[in-house]
Amino acid sequence: MRALITALLAGLLFGVGLGLSQMINPARVLGFLDVFGAWDPTLMFVLGGAVGVTTLTFRLVLKRTAPVVEPQFRVPTRTRIDRRLIGGAALFGLGWALTGYCPGPGLVGLVLGSTQAVIFVAAFVAGVLLFDRLGGESMPEKKSEDG
Repeated sequence: MRALITALLAGLLFGVGLGLSQMINPARVLGFLDVFGAWDPTLMFVLGGAVGVTTLTFRLVLKRTAPVVEPQFRVPTRTRIDRRLIGGAALFGLGWALTGYCPGPGLVGLVLGSTQAVIFVAAFVAGVLLFDRLGGESMPEKKSEDG
């Protein structure tokens, strides 16, 4: 139960952050991605904040033997950059550039009742199901020192 409450609070904090930063506004995101047109650089502050926090905390957190509310960390074990990774990143970027949504802001927009977000999330879920149906594999897990 503690893990579920922690996940709920983290998700709510993330959603509020997305709203405050305007990451749920497709026009703002598309303006940021339009580097050769009417570029809107304001989301650089969001990126800078995220990279800064991650840089300061990621290695410290992973020095622990396990997360606070879970028995083990679940981190990717693959380190190789291959066609599948590049293709997935390109597909993600293409979807983001076409719609102004990525999964987190899409879900927040869905909760807020945005019609565009409903269409995005439906397409996102369809893509996940198609990937699974075509034999996509899940992320391998790295066991903690105790597990």
